Amino acid sequence: MMNKKNRLLLTLFTGLFLISCNPSSQNVSEGKNPNESQGEKRIEVVSFDEAKTFYSWTADRIPMVSAHRGGPYSGFPENSLEAFQNVINHTPSIIELDVAITKDSILVLMHDNTLDRTTTGKGKVSDFTYEEIKSLNLVDLDGEETGFLVPTFAEALEWSKGRALLTVDVKREVPFEMIIEEIKKQKAEPYAAVISYSVEAAKKLHKLHPDIMLSVTIRNEEELKRFEESGIPTDRWIAFTGTSERTQEFNEMLHERGVFTILGVLGNLDRSAISRGDQIYAEFVQKGADILATDRPIEAAKAIKELIPEESSKMKYFK
Repeated sequence: MMNKKNRLLLTLFTGLFLISCNPSSQNVSEGKNPNESQGEKRIEVVSFDEAKTFYSWTADRIPMVSAHRGGPYSGFPENSLEAFQNVINHTPSIIELDVAITKDSILVLMHDNTLDRTTTGKGKVSDFTYEEIKSLNLVDLDGEETGFLVPTFAEALEWSKGRALLTVDVKREVPFEMIIEEIKKQKAEPYAAVISYSVEAAKKLHKLHPDIMLSVTIRNEEELKRFEESGIPTDRWIAFTGTSERTQEFNEMLHERGVFTILGVLGNLDRSAISRGDQIYAEFVQKGADILATDRPIEAAKAIKELIPEESSKMKYFK
């Protein structure tokens, strides 16, 4: 039987998903100050040991969403602090963001090699200084100019502390050393995991800083074996299982090792949800996906809210 304390925690956490979870009724296209709280739904992990505990798979794990490129919606451009804030005003979330580098070696949030698609500027990111990029406005997914600016990686780390967990996608031109240096500088190890796309990259990151979580690509048993032979402890892994649904048996293999899984539903699977109904997000979770990396984090979170365990040791991290 649930005691009074746990019942209260369950009520509070379930409320995170129920309150303001329908974007169509929430005027999500209005820009908001990224430092203003709008009843935001926070995840607070304050030490690296807590990060390892949070990402260790247990039967009472809480299914979550990861907002791909920060969760852009109309009026909220990708990789903007305003988009991040909009998402956590609706649901607790992991924020996936992209880090590029300017001509004068400032780390900024940008997915593309060029400024053309997501800003009012044109040309390669690496051909512009930060001061030049700072003079540009961000453009949303509808191609509409906003009043929002390109954030630095440092600003994103500062904003995220006590608010959200991050997975950091490092663009090809950016040295891992600079990413690790900024994470260390801001003491962001508890909440900033770094994405790697190969065993070699993961090993380099682990050598640079053993006390960070790594998002590692494990889509099959062969890739699992490679990571098991890498020397990187499994309690540093968050397993990205690709953008196609994996079998329940494969997810269970990772769970048996205590590893969280991230399924990339962005792209085809998100489009399937639009055409077939958002209940398919819950089906992915029921088959063993722990985190859904999605371009529709608000809708996906609403769809999986019924799968929150009645009692969970992870509950304490949600504020």
